[in-house]
Amino acid sequence: MAAVLLLPPLLLLLAAAGPGRARRDALREELLLSPLPAGDVAATFQFRTRWDADLPRGAVSHYRLFPKALGRLVAALGVRELHLALTQGFWRTRAWGQPPLQAPAGAELWVWFQPTVTDVDKAWKELSNILSGIFCASLNFIDSTNTVTPTASFKPLGLANGTDHHLLRYAVLPREVVCTENLTPWKKLLPCGSKAGLAVLLKAERLFHSSYHSQAVHIRPICRDASCLAVSWELRQTLTVVFDTFSSGQGKKDWSLFKMFSRTLTDACPLASQSKVYVDISPKNKEKELLEVTPPPASVHEAIVQGDKRTYAVYDLLSPSLFNTSRSLNVQLKWKRPQDSSELPTPILHAQRYVSGYGLQTGEISTLIYNTHPYRAFPVILLETVPWYLRLYVHTLTIITKGKENKPSYIHYQPAQDRRRPHLLEMLIQLPANSVTKITIQFERALLKWTEYTPDPNHGFYVSSSVLSALVPSVIAMKDVDVEQSPLFTSLFPSSDGSSYFVRLYTEPLLVNLPTPDFSMPYNVICLTCTVVAVCYGSFYNLLTRTFHVEEPSRGGLAKRLANIIRKFRGVPPL
Repeated sequence: MAAVLLLPPLLLLLAAAGPGRARRDALREELLLSPLPAGDVAATFQFRTRWDADLPRGAVSHYRLFPKALGRLVAALGVRELHLALTQGFWRTRAWGQPPLQAPAGAELWVWFQPTVTDVDKAWKELSNILSGIFCASLNFIDSTNTVTPTASFKPLGLANGTDHHLLRYAVLPREVVCTENLTPWKKLLPCGSKAGLAVLLKAERLFHSSYHSQAVHIRPICRDASCLAVSWELRQTLTVVFDTFSSGQGKKDWSLFKMFSRTLTDACPLASQSKVYVDISPKNKEKELLEVTPPPASVHEAIVQGDKRTYAVYDLLSPSLFNTSRSLNVQLKWKRPQDSSELPTPILHAQRYVSGYGLQTGEISTLIYNTHPYRAFPVILLETVPWYLRLYVHTLTIITKGKENKPSYIHYQPAQDRRRPHLLEMLIQLPANSVTKITIQFERALLKWTEYTPDPNHGFYVSSSVLSALVPSVIAMKDVDVEQSPLFTSLFPSSDGSSYFVRLYTEPLLVNLPTPDFSMPYNVICLTCTVVAVCYGSFYNLLTRTFHVEEPSRGGLAKRLANIIRKFRGVPPL
């Protein structure tokens, strides 16, 4: 009995939970360093927490690694999948290649609810308000004017049996600004916080001193075993940062962990079952090595990532021999030779979007989709979400590929309602090999009420990015085992067929000018009205409240006395 009393409280809790429950949670953390053209480096963090619990069916009182705030939120509101991303900047696909996980500029939130949820709109509104408080973001501005229900673009990433698109909600806030107030609560969800492991590198002043910053939270159910008789919950926290020589002030292209994060790695998170650092050392040319990494890695891993064969230098923080020679790990990247722009591989699928036209009445939205595969054609799903104040003319929709009309095999259009919901346009388009597909649609700008304008109306109004979803043909077949062992799972979307891989891309957000009144006129009217009211009302009030007293003229004054003295010397009678 005395020995039991000497046990720490945590051990008592684990002993009471039983041997099976003590190993219910698992944490795996990974860092991927990917050299980019022109000497840039992309750092992608991923923290995966797996929890063997059934949240929707039963109440859970014990939380060890899984955040209690998110666990109770999923259980209370009947959330099946939750995907939240906060991004500052734009990922340049054509120059940087395919990202592990891409997100649109601003805030993106899409959620699948359980079939037991009766009022999805009410749960969606409550969920956005709660997430706004958790992550200190403006998600409470999500309402019916920026929420849509796609039918084909966003499928469940977890268990997808018997899904209904009416249980899906999707919204984007392109004006959302990401700052340290969003990063701090995101780090608090980590089991070790920012005190140990890879999270030590998450220094705010370095992460936001970059050209691209994207942090995300993904929650989904996964099968616990091959039979899928039991369900586990997976929380994935990802963070992608792109460091460039211009924003960092470094003249050289050589990088290290200390140059990027102002810190080095000293140990792994004690709660993590895996803690690794991957460095992409894949040669662009088989005969020429491009990158030199120090210290030498203990192992090298090869994997098929997004249809391409990659080679990674692996540093295992849980290995006892890693910190024997030095107390800290400072991975250094050094270019052996300058990289030629002709050697840069062009992504098979990339897109861009822009607004054309003149004046403030009509305009045109143009989207260019590129398929650079030399001999393979594949379909792509395009999702367009346009605010209600840009009135689309659907009869002007044209799709041109190689000078010919390209008719979509599937189209879904939901017209907007003024001040109630945006336009929703989904299309399934076939992209021929080595082609450029141009999609254009005309719109008319609406007149807003003066109370609906932003504080900076002359800056313009943002239109959220287009979403492209496609199964891109793979040059090299990928095995099923590569999905689990390759860095970052290759993506959130493991492909069931090794001949292709799933890609979701986002175009640039648009900045559109609307007819804006001269807000200086109301200012002048207010100033003139206030002046008139102050003068007239002040005078009238003064007349009504002032008390008048009749005073008799004084018998003598200084002037009168002086006048009488002068008159006396002149011999004139006094006054």
